[in-house]
Amino acid sequence: MIFPRARRILAALLLSLVLFTTACAAKTPTRFDQAQQQSTQQKSGQAIAKDATQGSEFNKFFPQPTDGYERVYTQEKKGFAEAKLKKAGKELAVISVSDTQATKGTANPAEKFKSSTQTIAGYPSVTQGSTGTAILVGNRYQVKVQSRDPSFTASDREAWLQKFNLDGLSRLKA
Repeated sequence: MIFPRARRILAALLLSLVLFTTACAAKTPTRFDQAQQQSTQQKSGQAIAKDATQGSEFNKFFPQPTDGYERVYTQEKKGFAEAKLKKAGKELAVISVSDTQATKGTANPAEKFKSSTQTIAGYPSVTQGSTGTAILVGNRYQVKVQSRDPSFTASDREAWLQKFNLDGLSRLKA
């Protein structure tokens, strides 16, 4: 009778000892732990510039929906605001405004407009792939329309770019 009881006590002690030693052992950081630590400690690599315009400031410059169109805001953060353009429940395009000076440490997105020979409403424009059209307003703000449906053409994108309050946006101070 004493022997089975002693075995149980000995088993419990050994199990406790194993758990204690493994819990107290120093854990070697993985490469993911090291990368996480470096990225959180790095101040110069922060993605958004301090002087970037708040995304909520852009909303007042978006075009008002007309002719059965619906504008649904989908994202708003420092330096960026975006809305979906829908008609009859179908998503036709995504419209957005971004502060090209918002990103630090990367190439300035406004550079692509320097060699542009096209303009829309007097602002330099570029075609981005087969579904995107963008303009640079006030040498700082990129206004962009991206087709999400084949029926929304390049001329539709240009028309919607002109519906933004571009003059108001050009006067916006960060």
